[in-house]
Amino acid sequence: MNFGVHWSPPFVYKQSMDTRAFSCLTWIFFMSGTVFGQSAWQQKLHNDLRLLGHRNWIVIADSAYPLQTAPGIETLHADMDQLRVARIVLDELAKVKHVKPIVFTDAELKYVAEKNAPGISSYREELGKLLQSRSAQALPHEQIISRLDEAGKTFKVLLIKTPLTLPYTSIFLQLDCRYWSAEAEKELRSAMSNVAVK
Repeated sequence: MNFGVHWSPPFVYKQSMDTRAFSCLTWIFFMSGTVFGQSAWQQKLHNDLRLLGHRNWIVIADSAYPLQTAPGIETLHADMDQLRVARIVLDELAKVKHVKPIVFTDAELKYVAEKNAPGISSYREELGKLLQSRSAQALPHEQIISRLDEAGKTFKVLLIKTPLTLPYTSIFLQLDCRYWSAEAEKELRSAMSNVAVK
């Protein structure tokens, strides 16, 4: 037996436990700002979708989109490619049963010249691919902003700003009821009018 050698396994075990505790705390700290790797705006979107309904809006905006002051408009920032954000939002909306998006884009986007905004042609092409299975309506930018400002006085508008620096590229999603169609609403109103006349 060698009494000159210090036996150290307990110390090694303590080091191992300390290392594991540190790693665990680091992981908890990292994940405290995210849920399963989601960013803050994704968490907000996921949580709010359960509450949003008919007449609410979601906007995926370029970086120069104005900060509106209507009380119902909440602005978030996503440090991510704008079209990627739009795809995430549309995918999330596809999962819910109560609302569906009516898509609006700026009418000006079609006329922005490549020489004045390098990259706009490629953007239009990618946006077209993203929205190819959806019916998108193009309206003048100021008209859409006015709609949002009016809606924000009564209804919630979730506005997600991105780092995109191309003009007239914001994507506007007006939420509509998924389980009640415009045709059904028209039929309902007609039936109510007929009863009122009698």
